[in-house]
Amino acid sequence: MENIRVLCVGAGPAGLTAAAELLAAGRHVSVLEKDANYVGGISRTVQYKGFRFDIGGHRFFSKNAEVMRWWRERLPNDFLKVKRQSRILYRQKWFDYPLRPANALGNLGLFTSTACVLSYLWQRLFPIRPERSFADWVSNRFGRKLFHIFFKTYTEKVWGMPCEEISADWASQRIKGLSLLSAIWNAFRGGPREGAVIKTLIDTFQYPRLGPGMMWEKTRDDIVQAGGTIHMGRNVEEIHHANGRVQWVRTRNANGLLEDWPADQFIVSMPLRETVLNLRPEASAEVVAAARSLKYRDFITVALMVKGENLFTDNWIYIHDPEVKVGRVQNFNNWSREMVPQAGVTCLGLEYFCSVGDGMWEMTDEALIELAKTEAARIGLAAAGTVFDACVVRMEKAYPVYDAEYQARVAVLRRELERFDNLQVIGRNGMHKYNNQDHSMMTGMLAARNLQQEQFDLWRVNTDAEYQESGAAPETGRMTPNPVKLN
Repeated sequence: MENIRVLCVGAGPAGLTAAAELLAAGRHVSVLEKDANYVGGISRTVQYKGFRFDIGGHRFFSKNAEVMRWWRERLPNDFLKVKRQSRILYRQKWFDYPLRPANALGNLGLFTSTACVLSYLWQRLFPIRPERSFADWVSNRFGRKLFHIFFKTYTEKVWGMPCEEISADWASQRIKGLSLLSAIWNAFRGGPREGAVIKTLIDTFQYPRLGPGMMWEKTRDDIVQAGGTIHMGRNVEEIHHANGRVQWVRTRNANGLLEDWPADQFIVSMPLRETVLNLRPEASAEVVAAARSLKYRDFITVALMVKGENLFTDNWIYIHDPEVKVGRVQNFNNWSREMVPQAGVTCLGLEYFCSVGDGMWEMTDEALIELAKTEAARIGLAAAGTVFDACVVRMEKAYPVYDAEYQARVAVLRRELERFDNLQVIGRNGMHKYNNQDHSMMTGMLAARNLQQEQFDLWRVNTDAEYQESGAAPETGRMTPNPVKLN
């Protein structure tokens, strides 16, 4: 075991965490990454002419003390304490999020505000039972009127389906603990109730001064310095196995050359669908069909470089206007000023949610930039003529999506992969679980410990990046939207 060779597939938070932990334990580790330039997966920081920007904003906050300590040890002098400000742009008015009653009342007006309160009270008296959809869950906790104002449009932009077809499980996991009463309590008391930590309401967070990619670039460098190797631009096409063990993986590099990578142990964070479809010999028809059924929601960021010093004070804003396609806008100046190399300039990230092959995904970069410029002007964030440069970044498989048969299909894939005693799957896409980077890191940590004679079931890592020592293991962990079966 002292000279065990471990191959980690994927250099996102899960894969790099596993590799770093294994090297610290004296193992020989190599990492394969599909991207030719960036490590960090969706937590990378893209660089363009000196500008740095996230693929979505990545707050460094976790309920898991070990993850927080790991971050601090990796970047002891590079974290900023960022005051969170996020708002909702609805009908050309700015609504504080989390809720500030005076702000909401002033923007909505007395008549609409009264209707919202009455709608909430009605819903408390006559709740929807059973709660089947996202719409049901939110309406029961905020009232139908507030659901339509603050939840419906944005959620449907993200997931590309009506809220009535999204499972209530999504809301109960993603905005767990949040209700109108908890939001009002937070507004008047300046924080959540004692003992309650509602992630969506935290008002400060840690952030690396050069973006989240700084963490994973440092981890990459530490891995290489410790004797590990990281091979970029390697796309895994085949996973060869025999007698219940994986033997090697075959990759294709940017030049089209095939390479084989044998190892004793394999830790894989590439998408679960691809892991199963790449098995050689191939899996059974039932398993292949289950793998092909897994779906993903993809993501485009259009970064606009705009003349003007810090155009608005938020870190990010949610766009609830159904007349524009943009769903969220990041202001990277307000994450870290070091992300923007020029004085008198603001870098905005306009985020579009889509699926590979749809009309949005197939647009040219030039067309996407024009769309982003037009929409930024339309919603009043950047006047026409102030954008002097732009960059488009596409991110496939940003969000794992589940259909109505998701749990059964993942169970089939898990049983197939459990046949191999030297293979572990980890991370967001590796396990097809919609989790944050701290959750993914924990699966990497525990996978590394499993190669040190410990026995952790990685599927027991829960939605707060904590390991469940007892009780039934969650089948899916953090839920993502499930289309509801309508009778």
